[in-house]
Amino acid sequence: MALILNEEQQSLKDIASEFLQSNAPVTHFREIRDTQNELGYDESLWMEMVNLGWSGILIPEEYGGFDFGMVGMGSILEEAGKTLTPSPLFSTGVLGASLLTLGGNDSQKQTYLPQIVDGTLTTALALEESNRHAPYSIDTQAKKNGDQFIISGCKNFVIDGHSSNLLIVAARTEGSVNDESGITLFLVNSDSQGVEITKTSMVDSRNAANIKFSDVTVSSDNILGEENNGASLLEVVLDRAQIAISAEMLGNASQAFNLTLEYLKERKQFGAVIGTFQALQHRAAEMYSELELTKSSVIAACNAVDENSNDLRRMASLAKFKSGETNHLITNEAVQMHGGVGVTDEYDVGLFMKRARVTEQIFGNSEYHIDRYATLSDY
Repeated sequence: MALILNEEQQSLKDIASEFLQSNAPVTHFREIRDTQNELGYDESLWMEMVNLGWSGILIPEEYGGFDFGMVGMGSILEEAGKTLTPSPLFSTGVLGASLLTLGGNDSQKQTYLPQIVDGTLTTALALEESNRHAPYSIDTQAKKNGDQFIISGCKNFVIDGHSSNLLIVAARTEGSVNDESGITLFLVNSDSQGVEITKTSMVDSRNAANIKFSDVTVSSDNILGEENNGASLLEVVLDRAQIAISAEMLGNASQAFNLTLEYLKERKQFGAVIGTFQALQHRAAEMYSELELTKSSVIAACNAVDENSNDLRRMASLAKFKSGETNHLITNEAVQMHGGVGVTDEYDVGLFMKRARVTEQIFGNSEYHIDRYATLSDY
């Protein structure tokens, strides 16, 4: 397994870096945050990303996509993590595209995938119901009524749930809470009667929502994948999602590290540049070493998706664990090395620490994934 990018992948990464640095620097993130943009991202910027083909990276060519693979998507998300770019790329280009590509029937694929590619459709996965990642802890009910289902329940921390056109809802059609069997995925229009969406204010200004379903009627044609077997589709897509968010976290940590190095070279204390202090050099060296290990784990996990590796599940947990640990370490150290100004809004480094705390929790924190890795390894 190659742990470096090939020429095409590196070219995509370079294009993403140049585009995002020019069009979506951290000042763009601040503008979206400070103006309390209702959508949570700039729609014109999103369409530029769509025109670059990013929304179709994981979608097969027969549906208008580019099928460039997870290494390509990971490279883009890494660059987006460096600028804190607000967009529906993760919720739509990764989660929605993967769920529909892997679980959709012919009609669903023909209907929705081209719309994701051309930017007319955005999606959100309504999964979590507790404060921590628990993919099978689902109490939202979908009761069968002829050839229809009636959905009732609540979902928390739905990424981009307030701005998405199409919700992919995990509901229980059989069994009880925590049963892996009996889960079914449904495609639900966000403007359906009985859907109540409340945008939440995250500490890092990431877009999320709480959603309440009150007797929402959907047709059995809107089932994504197999009835009562949604867990098998979720398992595969969550591996992809964990790897994708790990790539974003890698970019987050990389930029926090770069900002810290710049500060160490400029800030003077006791008549000397603080970067000459050996204690700070040792801490920076540790940050660099952990960052390099994280890069290897993330690209190995991305490759595992593209190669359909038998070790994909373990690689996904390894990448999420390592990126979470590294991002936590580096953003903590970055703020500390900046001193008191590190926690002020004037300096960007504090923004990266806030983002790190939220992304650590998305689809399982480091504790969750080290336990999962051990379980998968029969430890």
